[in-house]
Amino acid sequence: MRLKIAFTGPECSGKSTLSKWVSEAYNIDLVKEYARDYLNDYGPYSQMDLDKIAQEQFNRNEGSKKPTILDTEMLVMRIWCEEKFGACSDLIKSLFVQQHIDIYFLCKPDFKWQEDPLRESPNDRERLFDLYVFYLEKMAVPFHILEGDILHRKDKIAAIMKTR
Repeated sequence: MRLKIAFTGPECSGKSTLSKWVSEAYNIDLVKEYARDYLNDYGPYSQMDLDKIAQEQFNRNEGSKKPTILDTEMLVMRIWCEEKFGACSDLIKSLFVQQHIDIYFLCKPDFKWQEDPLRESPNDRERLFDLYVFYLEKMAVPFHILEGDILHRKDKIAAIMKTR
């Protein structure tokens, strides 16, 4: 069985740190966030660039036939596109409904913002978190909110992983 576990949530909420930890702790393949590589290479971006990023991320996320940890997924792309450009592209909407993820871990941004030249929303993370909750509830998919310090988050993940 191909199990797909995705980490989602606003910027600077622990997605990359936790997805890497789960990948290493459980020896599961990790699909990293493609946007970082793309934006480091190309700098300022347009909505068309988000479509390219989303398509490549989707292809990577769907490419493995083994259990996989996803550092990001199409809900991140959808909210990013809506927030940055006022509407989501048809491509990202399509990829969003096509993706299949077994477990979502929604990372709450309840710790101090860490500067990063690729991050854009230091003062809006709680509102964005609420958007993630809204979409995940609307999608009626299983998700778990990760909050608190890193050890508390890892303990919660470990308890959930025991049931899989």
